[in-house]
Amino acid sequence: MANHFDLEEQEQLDQLKHFWNTWGTLISGVLIVVFGGLAAWNGYQYWQNRQAAQASALSDAMEAAVSASDTDRIEQVLNDIKSRYSGTVQASQAGLLAAKALADAGKPEAAVAALSWMPQGAVDDGYKALARLRLATLFIEEKAYDKALAQLSGSVPVGFEAAFADRRGDVLALQDKKKEAIAEYLSAYKAFEERVEYRRLVEAKLNALGAQVPSQVVASAAPAGGAQ
Repeated sequence: MANHFDLEEQEQLDQLKHFWNTWGTLISGVLIVVFGGLAAWNGYQYWQNRQAAQASALSDAMEAAVSASDTDRIEQVLNDIKSRYSGTVQASQAGLLAAKALADAGKPEAAVAALSWMPQGAVDDGYKALARLRLATLFIEEKAYDKALAQLSGSVPVGFEAAFADRRGDVLALQDKKKEAIAEYLSAYKAFEERVEYRRLVEAKLNALGAQVPSQVVASAAPAGGAQ
């Protein structure tokens, strides 16, 4: 009986050896790829979390510099976070915060520099759009209208269409391009949701140019069954 089991075990071992000789290299290769991929992913996650934590520390330094109105420190911290962590959300937030503080401090050129990297370097499309809008505002204040329009042209992330159209209207109105400005303001009015308070300001801009919101636009914006 023992010999019978020994033969069965030997047969199973022979089958296992044959299987391993046939498929062992492939299996090992697959396992290496799988576990190597897991190790790489875990390493990337660790690196990303570490980057975010270090960027957050610099964000805190930025907030402290802004609170102290220390423009030199603001620019220094921004340069650090841009050079080391430009791909983080914290870098984009720091850029917007720095630009506002520098503009408020009467340093428009430094504010433009704080924002100029973001339309290409920011990681989030929303932050890229905000940077473009704020750059356009700074250029409007400098009467650099062509530069402002350049920031407002091209594709726009979903949800920002109304704000971009409104700002284009501002630039065109300042350039005395009344017809084009009205068209942009109408686009902005249509794009803003009715409950957005800013919509009334767009209507006031239209009125200032001698234009009215067409009745069909108002009717289409009204909720169904609103008229009794």
